[in-house]
Amino acid sequence: MSTPQWPVAGEREYELIAQVLSGQMWGGFHPLVAQLERDFAAFQHCRFGISAFNGTITLEMALEALGIGPGDEVIVPAISFVSTATAVSRRGAIPVFVDIEFDTFNVDPQRIREAITPKTKAIIPVHFGGPMADMDSIIAIAAEFGLPLLEDAAHSHGSEWNGARAGSIGAVSSFSFQNGKVMTAGEGGMLLTNDAALATRLRALQNQGRKEGEGFFHHYTLGSNYRMTALQAAVLVAQLERLPAQNALRDRNARLIKESLADVPGLHFQVIPAAAAVHTNYLLLGWVDEDRDGFHQRLTAQGVPCTPFYPHTLQNNPLYLDRTNCRAMACPNAEGHIHDAFWLPHRALLGDEEESMRVASAIRAASAVPTATVHSNL
Repeated sequence: MSTPQWPVAGEREYELIAQVLSGQMWGGFHPLVAQLERDFAAFQHCRFGISAFNGTITLEMALEALGIGPGDEVIVPAISFVSTATAVSRRGAIPVFVDIEFDTFNVDPQRIREAITPKTKAIIPVHFGGPMADMDSIIAIAAEFGLPLLEDAAHSHGSEWNGARAGSIGAVSSFSFQNGKVMTAGEGGMLLTNDAALATRLRALQNQGRKEGEGFFHHYTLGSNYRMTALQAAVLVAQLERLPAQNALRDRNARLIKESLADVPGLHFQVIPAAAAVHTNYLLLGWVDEDRDGFHQRLTAQGVPCTPFYPHTLQNNPLYLDRTNCRAMACPNAEGHIHDAFWLPHRALLGDEEESMRVASAIRAASAVPTATVHSNL
């Protein structure tokens, strides 16, 4: 079977790219960049948006603007893409890896609390797969210890927690527009905040230490050039325009698939708290009780795109194995899911109802553990 491809572009992307190419400003000072920053910030219920050329550098920028530096500790979940941790390391700080909740795949607030020391200077919750982490509990812990939250919202363009959009709850948030994300220009990133002073610091970092409204050759702080190009912004303006409809389509199809598979023994899907019910479905994430690798092979053999989760937790990535540049708490849930979890990418949820039912049928067939495999485990 075939599933929808990603990325997808339409006439609107071509129209806006042509608009940029027909002018003499292709760089970060084009009006489309400012439009994207305003529109995306408003979409996520934030006051300020600061764009950048990718979503890894936005994490690093956020940590720098928060004053994170050598010797500081920053709490991160054990399950995420490596940028969540390397952004901390590149500031000379120490990532502290904590466990996730087994059913939601998001960081466990109690494990955050247990990891806090006098060296802790920030917390990075990741909204993994699209549904937001338990922000009620996490914001309470952050307030208790006086720690800023940097939301890693790379999966969560339009996700909500009790009606508050991803990125609007912490001190600052980071979004990615990398090739696989639900909004993409191939690469790109965005920082959001409701703090005017923090937004000013972020803008200076992004724009070579300039102050808004001041001369081009006046530089007041040590910044760099992290600006997004107008060509990226042109694509992303168009992508944002169709994002709500795509989010709704993914949500409908994810519900159809999960409801149709509710009777399959040994197959489980990411638990979505009621507060996080509105989300992107960036990943159709789950786990199986037996033979995950066989499940993955059987599913992909039917043409359904599937990834057998990460090959290791962040603290077991070769970069952090010797523990000289990190601190790792016990992470049994994260370690367990390395062996039993899987995900389907969001493009598998962009078909019509008939296509979604074919995906569900393929998952049902792949979930049937061969008798020989069952016997071998006895």
